[in-house]
Amino acid sequence: MTPAAESAPAVTLRPQRPSDLPLLVGGDTKFDDFGPLAPSPHPAPSRLDDAGALTVVDERDQVAGEISWHWRGWGPNAGSRCAMIGIWVRPEHRGRGLGAAAQRRVVELFFAHTNVNRVEAHTDVENVAEQRALERAGFTREGVTRGAQWRDGAYRDGVLYAILRSDR
Repeated sequence: MTPAAESAPAVTLRPQRPSDLPLLVGGDTKFDDFGPLAPSPHPAPSRLDDAGALTVVDERDQVAGEISWHWRGWGPNAGSRCAMIGIWVRPEHRGRGLGAAAQRRVVELFFAHTNVNRVEAHTDVENVAEQRALERAGFTREGVTRGAQWRDGAYRDGVLYAILRSDR
């Protein structure tokens, strides 16, 4: 276990409940693609092999945000695949290390319960706080994805991060 993991705040990931939804919408952050967040389109996954999302709960049992994923294919006929994760943390819960702790936890779940070798994350090139959180969670910055996302009326650059089983 790394020193960062030892000092990380306690975080729980659990299936989303209908009572969570009002707390997971309307977040105002300049990194939202299309304005205020809509209710999560991700149902609680029946298994990690499905796209889905989990609610992030802090040490006081308060809803702190959500972490979601979808699957990306690599290679001929997408013979290899990996989870692409994303996270949104409620503004009042930011800056406490919950994002890094939740991302570390979801990586542990993927490596323990699926056969994937790689988990990816992508963030806006200007979102330095998320880049730091991903690095604290053990992800490696792999490069800039030029013009990869549409936001605020223009294509924007992003940063691709990944963690491999062998990185742990």
